[in-house]
Formats: sequence, structure tokens, C-alpha cells
Amino acid sequence: MTTTTETPALPAEVVTRTPVQDVALPGGAGTLALVTLDNGKDHTRPNTFGPEGIAGLQATLDGLRARAEAGEIQAVGVTGKPFIFAVGADLSGIPYVTERGQAVEIAQAGHRAFATLMDLPVPTFAFVNGAAMGGGVELALSADYRTVSGGVPAFALPETFLGLLPGWGGCWLLPNLVGPEAALKVVIENPLSQNRMLKAKEVAELGIADVLLEPADFLEDSLRWAAGVLSGAVTVERREVDRDEEAWEAACAKAGKVVLAKTAGRAPGALRAVELVRAARTATREEAFAAEDEALGDLIMTDELRAGLYAFDLVQKRAKRPAGAPDKALARPVTKVGVVGAGLMASQLALLFARSLGVPVVMTDLDEERVAKGVGYVHAEIDGLLAKRRVSPDKASFLKRLVTGSTSKDGFADADLVIEAVFEEMSVKQQVFAEVEAVVSPECVLATNTSSLSITEMASRLQHPERVVGLHFFNPVAVMPLLEVIPGERTDEATLATGFAVGKGLKKTCIRSKDSASFVVNRLLGRFMGEYSRVVDEGTPVAVADRAVAGLAPMPPFVLLGLVGPAIALHNSETLHRAFGDRFFVSPTLRRIVEAGKGGYYAMDERGRPVPDPEVEAMREQPDSPVELSVEDVRARVLGAIAEEVGMMLSEGVVQAPMDIDLAMITGAGFQFWNGGIVPLLDREGVTERVLGRRVLPHGVASVPVTA
Repeated sequence: MTTTTETPALPAEVVTRTPVQDVALPGGAGTLALVTLDNGKDHTRPNTFGPEGIAGLQATLDGLRARAEAGEIQAVGVTGKPFIFAVGADLSGIPYVTERGQAVEIAQAGHRAFATLMDLPVPTFAFVNGAAMGGGVELALSADYRTVSGGVPAFALPETFLGLLPGWGGCWLLPNLVGPEAALKVVIENPLSQNRMLKAKEVAELGIADVLLEPADFLEDSLRWAAGVLSGAVTVERREVDRDEEAWEAACAKAGKVVLAKTAGRAPGALRAVELVRAARTATREEAFAAEDEALGDLIMTDELRAGLYAFDLVQKRAKRPAGAPDKALARPVTKVGVVGAGLMASQLALLFARSLGVPVVMTDLDEERVAKGVGYVHAEIDGLLAKRRVSPDKASFLKRLVTGSTSKDGFADADLVIEAVFEEMSVKQQVFAEVEAVVSPECVLATNTSSLSITEMASRLQHPERVVGLHFFNPVAVMPLLEVIPGERTDEATLATGFAVGKGLKKTCIRSKDSASFVVNRLLGRFMGEYSRVVDEGTPVAVADRAVAGLAPMPPFVLLGLVGPAIALHNSETLHRAFGDRFFVSPTLRRIVEAGKGGYYAMDERGRPVPDPEVEAMREQPDSPVELSVEDVRARVLGAIAEEVGMMLSEGVVQAPMDIDLAMITGAGFQFWNGGIVPLLDREGVTERVLGRRVLPHGVASVPVTA
């Protein structure tokens, strides 16, 4: 066989080692061989399982089997390094897998190692001391018994979020431990709901762990508990799994509907996972593992999985090194923050700055009532954190002291950064900045949270426009990771560097955007929502349009409209229409909804489910010659419009690279990992070639490499 291109070197594996320590269990219960998963790094680099790590685990477990058979040990336990159990397979080598057989080998190696743990002739324990995901969870499930620390922040099988499935036993072990309904919550519902993680208490409540222990003495208490199990002093009780075929099928059918609602069947991993859980009711372990091997072999060779890994890489790596950010050494220190406004957005910002930066924050507004309401909101949120034990009483008191309010801007005199979050009107924002500039020091950075307006124009009437920068946060501020950092035409490097440094301090994903209407996320969402609304206003039923775009955004467009707010959506579409013309559609129906004061297209029925509001239905545009498109035609129209806008944004230099568009849509709008955000999807479905005449990303970047 000849090779036409040189194969790139595989990335160096950070190997998770498996050292063993013999522990004499209390009460004379015998010797437990304790395996500690440890890759030699701190908690910022979690334990993962690559080929060498799996081979090492296999060798360790083979040695323990021999010792168990010789009577040298009476039990085996597995735990992790501080704060981390294990977060699953090392996915960094997957882009180099070019043949299905290689993918199957990855699955088989994990199954062999985990089956060895299952088959040890002594009781086995998993002491889940920290974050556990994917293969880490499956390793824990392979043990006979499990303890979990109350300090575990995240426990999940997130594979379907990436376009994969739990393929080292999870689709068989979990339903046979806790039943199909609970298992499918972990395998399907949580990952497809923006990758929701379980907390330690939920892990115990679902029956995945046998006991929940306090984190302070977790390992010691786990060993004591294990000794009780071995001696018979502790009886482990588990709920019996209902194996009734009808009940099992009902749970799987329900999960299948969730998959179709979330993905429209365009994420093959999730549908395949449901089928494996369905088969787990009667399958033997060998049959189930073989089926998982085949599924992984198929899925690893899909573009959806490669797009998911591309998205994962963006969030884990590119997000930490923002493209276009100035030298961080230029950033000015921020020791006090001013917030202009005391409404909901401003109040959320005040809380975020206080919690994340630990600096004094002064809020201002037009009257005492508004100021009191804003400060009261912050204090109430802190009280909520205290009630949930997410902050200590001392920390809560400290945070409350940090956030104060006034009707005067004089408190900004010694602030290093002042951010405005007032009404989205240029003249109002210009006036606010003029008032602030009269008070603050020459070095103070002035930031705007505008979602669509020009930074350059906003700064144009100031004596020092170079100190103005856009910091566009997304709602809810504490939850949404994205921060768009936008320099105006005269913004200097120190100001821009300070903006990025503040974003990093707030633990946000920072993306540099050119100063153009609505920046990145709102511009692309505006084109998406505009084209969708145009199709509906022309006569296509909402249900048809929804099916066409299902799996693109985290929710149907008109549900998103209700979440964003019709008035905000209308303002964004009008701003974009003024800036870019008719390709941004301003829906007459949306105007009527705003004029009528309606909260959106949907109302809630008596069961809390969204249903079309009949009053809004009556406001819908009634064209003289309605055009009802098919699902396929709607999808082509909407994706074509998005592709056109992506092409224009790239040609205009709105972002540094197409990867920043994907990172923005994932972190700012919740677009799916298995779509890679948006660009890989457009490439995969041939839309970019149809609209732009080219792929945006080369083959192999977010898709299966093309081999010679």
C-alpha cells in the first residue's frame, strides 16, 4: 500500500496512570487494593483515557486479578486524584482516525478493560471523589459498589451532546442499574438540554451511587463503608429494576420523542443510544458491548461527531486564547466598577462584577426607587446563594457591602471601569457617557453593553473616545458564557486589553467583533429569525417551519422570541434592516405583537406547555397569495440565508476567523455541539458550496478527513 500524503503525528497523550496502594480496611475486613487514577497534572487537566492509559489500566487490573485469585487482597477500589475522578475518553486522537476499524478498536479496548474490573473475583468499589463524565462514569458503573462525594460538581454521560453515545458500557450498565427512565434522563435528556450535569445528591437519589458521603473525609469514610459491606455490617439496598416490556418500551419511546424534538433526527448518536438502551432489557453483557462497539465504529466516522469534537475544542482551547486580543500586559487594573442603570440587566452585571472580581460596585439610576430596586435585587440574589450554601454567611455579607447605589454619578470618580446598561437608544447612551466622562478619571474605561448599536458613534461626542469599548453580555448574565468585545474606530489598545482582561476575570468566553450592526450573535440570529419569519408571513405554517429548523437552535424560533422578548427582537431586526437593507426582514406580525404588548407567539396551557396564542394567531400576516413551502424548501431557504450572512461577515472582517462565529453561536446562542455551531453544518449539507461557491472549513477540520 502506498501513501500519498504524510500522516500528521498524533498529539501526545497525557497518560492517566493507575498506581495501586494496599489499604488495611478497618475492623479486620481485609486488604483493599486502591487504584488511583492520576495523570500527574492538577485539577485543570482532568484524568482521561487514551490508548496508553487504557492499556495501563488493563495491565493493572490483570495484576489485581492474579493477586485476588491468590488471596492477597479481599477487595479493589478505584478513585481519582484530588477533585477529579475521570472525565472519559481522550478525544484528542479521534481526528486522526481515518478508518472504521480503528474506531472499533477504541471501543473494544475500553470494553475489555472495564469488563476486567467487572469480572474480578473480589468485590469492587468506585469512590467517586470528583468530576466524573463519560468513560469515567462507565468505569464507576463497572464496579460492584459506588460511593460519591457531596463535593462532586459534575457527573454526566455527555456523549450525545457531542454526537456520540456512551460506548464503554453505559448504554447497558446504567439502565440495568437504575431502570430505563432514569438512565435515559442521564444519557439523552440531560445532554440534549445544553449538556446538563448531575450534582452529587442527584447521583445518589437516582440510585447510581449507593451512598453519598461528605467531602471532608470522603476517602476515609468510603474505605470504612467498604469495610462494612465486606463484613456484612452494611447492607446495600437498591431499587428493583422494572423489566416489564411495556414500561421499558414506554420510557424508550418517550426518550425517542425528546431526541426528535431536540434534533429532528439529525444527531444519529442520540437515536442510536435510545436503541441500545431499548435492547439492554434482554441483551447479555457480551451482546450489549458488541453492539456498542459497532455503534462507536459507525459514529466516530460521522461528520456530526467530528463537528462535536471541533466545537469541544473551540470551547476548551480557542476560548482561552481570544483571537485578536491585544497584549494582556496593556490592560489596566480594575479595582472599582460603576454601573449606569439599575434595571434587570444592570443588576445582573453588578452582581457578576462583585462576585467574580471582588471589587466595589456602584449602581446609579434616575431616582431612589429604581436604585433601591436594583440594589435590592442584588442583595436578594446573594441571599439566595446563601440559602443554597453556595456562599458562606461571611462571603454573603462581604458581597452585599460591595454593591451600593446612588442617584448621583459622583461615586464613579475613582472607578476604573464604568459600564452602561440603559435603554437601547443612541442619544440616551451618548448623554449617559457624556455625564460619566465629566466625573471619571482620564484612565477610566467606559464600556457599553449595547447589543446592536455602533460603538464608534456612541463615543464620537466624547473628549476621549479612545477609552470606549463594547462589552456585550448575554442574558441571563450569570449563565451565558459569551462576552462580545467590540472596539470602536478610535478605541486604544489599553482600553481593548482591559476589556478582554475584565472578561477573563468574569470567566467569560471573549470574542472580538468588528463594530458593525448587532456584532456577531445578534446579527446571525437576526438573519435566521428574519428569514424564518419571512417564510411564515408568506404562508408556511409554523409547525412546518419548525420542523425545518429543528436541531439548529436550542429551541424553536418563536419560543426563543418569547424568551428574548418581542420588543428586543423587533429592535434588533429594525437595526439590522437599517444597516444592511432588505435581506434582513422586519416582520409585520412581530410589529403587531409588540404593539399589542404580547409576550410572544405562544401562551401556556393548563399543563404548562406552550400553545399558539389565539390572539397572536389573529395578528399574523395574511398574504393575498400565500406560499406554503415544504420542510425541505424552508430548510434550504433559512440555511441559505445564514450561509450568505456568514460569508458576508467573514468578508467584512466582523470576526477573526470562521471558528469565532461557531464559538459565538455555541456560547452565546446555545447552538448545538454536534452541528459544530453553524459553519460545519452549512458545509456538511452543501449549503456553503451552493451559496458561496466554496466550503468555509477544509475537509477534516470539523468533518471526517477525505482519504486518498
